[in-house]
Amino acid sequence: MLVNLWPFKAVQHPGWPTVLGPLRVPAGVIRLRPVRMRDGVAWSRIRLADRAHLEPWEPSIDVDWESRHSSAAWPPLCSSLRTEARYGRMLPFVIELDGRFCGQLTVGNIAHGALRSAWIGYWVSSAAAGGGVATGAVALGLDHCFGPVGLHRVEATVRPENGASRAVLAKVGFRQEGLLQRYLDVDGAWRDHLLVAMTVEELAGSVTSALVHSGRAAWV
Repeated sequence: MLVNLWPFKAVQHPGWPTVLGPLRVPAGVIRLRPVRMRDGVAWSRIRLADRAHLEPWEPSIDVDWESRHSSAAWPPLCSSLRTEARYGRMLPFVIELDGRFCGQLTVGNIAHGALRSAWIGYWVSSAAAGGGVATGAVALGLDHCFGPVGLHRVEATVRPENGASRAVLAKVGFRQEGLLQRYLDVDGAWRDHLLVAMTVEELAGSVTSALVHSGRAAWV
């Protein structure tokens, strides 16, 4: 189900703003919706509480974790994400579980024309981990990319040590293309990453439908 939320006339690409879902996974009912300014308190609370869960996989920056994830840090971040979305370069979604903020899914570096590609990234709270939330959210995001947004290719990168994220990407059908050596400064060091990708020709129906047929999710 797709529902338009914002009346902005500056949107430069199809598929934004919109709500994706709902979809039932083992943890509950999930949906994706655009980021909002009032998400700051929930975002900050989860990011600060889940530092040990999230930081090992986060790109290194010169701002300490507490300052980077305070409630005051959200408004400029949210404003930047929404601006990128309005100009067609990004799709910044909140992942909701049973109506509550539990993570984010972002599609970035969107290119149209002859390339028609993007990357996808996500995180979920430790409380929602292992309940199919990330898998369902990525499936919804991929179907949106290959459907209304009109992309041909979506890729992701993941550290070889991140077994949970690798499992999510495998469940939705990503295939491995190679190893990017010393690709990104993560958690204080240059880390290798696996490059995985999917193109529209590899889909049989939709990613979400495949999850439903496998018993990992159900339509609401």
